[in-house]
Amino acid sequence: MASKKHYIITSITLGLIAASSAVLIGVTNLVTRDQIAQNERNKILSGISEIYGENSLIKEEKAISDVNLKGEYKYLDILYTIEGNNEQRLGYAFKTSGSNMYGKIALIVGFDEVSHGFMSLTIVVNEQTYASTLVDKYINPLNDGSRALNDTSCGATYGAKLVEAMVDECKNAAQELWS
Repeated sequence: MASKKHYIITSITLGLIAASSAVLIGVTNLVTRDQIAQNERNKILSGISEIYGENSLIKEEKAISDVNLKGEYKYLDILYTIEGNNEQRLGYAFKTSGSNMYGKIALIVGFDEVSHGFMSLTIVVNEQTYASTLVDKYINPLNDGSRALNDTSCGATYGAKLVEAMVDECKNAAQELWS
C-alpha cells in the first residue's frame, strides 16, 4: 500500500510541475509576443531603408497568397511596394524565408523599378549554424557587387545556396509583376 501512495504522490508532483511550466510558458509568450512582432517589423523597416534609402516607405504590403502570381513560390511571404517621399515608386521588396539543415533564414530582397534588377538584400532572421560566415563571405560581398549570386562556395555553402534560391525566386516574381 505504501508503494501505491508513493506512486500517486510522485504522479501528482510531476503533474503540478508540468502544469506550472505550461502556465509559465504561456504567460511568457503573452508578455513577449507583441514585442517580438514589433522587433521583426522594425527589422523589416530598417532593411527596406537600407536597400532604398532613408526617404523610402512601404506604400503597399500584401501576403504573397493575395498577389496574382502564376508561378509556384515556396520561399516568398510578403510583397512590399516601395515609394519615395515624392510618391514615386522605387521598386518591389519581398520578405522571403526558408530553412535547411543548418537553420532558418529570412530576408528582405529589393528590386529597382527602373532597371527591374536586383538591388540588395537585408537579413531579418539568420539562425544558420555558420551565420557569420554566410554574412561575411557571401551576403555582404553579394550586396557590394563583389560576388555573383551563383558563386555560393564560401564556407557556408548550404546557407548561400538557400539564399541564392530565395533571391532567384524573388527575381522570377518581380519579373512576373513587371510583365
